[in-house]
Amino acid sequence: MPYAAITYDIKSGCEDEVAEVFSDFQRPKSTAVPDGGRILATAVFIRDATLVRFIEYEGDLDAVARFMAMQPGVREVERKIAPYLNNPRDTGTVEGFVKTFRASLLRCVTQFAVPRAA
Repeated sequence: MPYAAITYDIKSGCEDEVAEVFSDFQRPKSTAVPDGGRILATAVFIRDATLVRFIEYEGDLDAVARFMAMQPGVREVERKIAPYLNNPRDTGTVEGFVKTFRASLLRCVTQFAVPRAA
C-alpha cells in the first residue's frame, strides 16, 4: 500500500494546543474514496514546529486529497489549526486543499510493508 506524509509548519511552543486540536478529530463515516480507493490508516506526529500527517491509502492520491477536503472533520481541524500555523494554508475550497496538500507532501524515499491477510 502506498503512503503519503504531509507537513504543517506550526508556531514553536504550540505543540500542546495543536495536539489538542487533533485529539478531537472526527473520522469520516466511510474510508471509501468515491473516485476509487480507500484510506487505510492515518497518524499525526509532532515535534517542535513540525507536524506530520501520515496516510496509508489505496488508489489515486489526488482522489484521496479531494475526499479529505470534503470531510467535516478535516475541515474542522484545518479551521482550528489555522491560528497555530506559521504560514496560512488555503484549505477553504477543495481546489485550495488539494493544492496545499500537494505543496505539503513529503517526498517518499522508501517504503516497506509485509503482506496483509485478506
